[in-house]
Amino acid sequence: MDREVIYKHESYFVIGLCMDVHNQLGRGFSEAVYADALEVELKSNGVPYQREVKFNVEYKGERLKHYYFADFVIENKIILELKAIEKLASGHIKQTLNYLAASKIKLGLLVNFGEDSLAYRRVVL
Repeated sequence: MDREVIYKHESYFVIGLCMDVHNQLGRGFSEAVYADALEVELKSNGVPYQREVKFNVEYKGERLKHYYFADFVIENKIILELKAIEKLASGHIKQTLNYLAASKIKLGLLVNFGEDSLAYRRVVL
């Protein structure tokens, strides 16, 4: 069965911008520095985005008092979660899945700038 890759072109383009940032800065900076640099890339390439978007979390129909912030929401359809750590782990993927569930967005891109080569995972809800 041939499954279509959700938001294939948009996600590949964003990953390419992340690779540009990683190639320019290398590893070793904080997540905030990579986010700032990526914001420059998104703006200069005309990619519609929002940064640090607040999402409420509901439990049994009630909104909880705590919430979470997505690093970026791209074109209102992709959550972009940035890390600057030694290595991605399964917990980061689970965290991204929770973000997708709370936001009702179907695709998350989990990107790690902390490795020698840019590491990323597509996370689909």
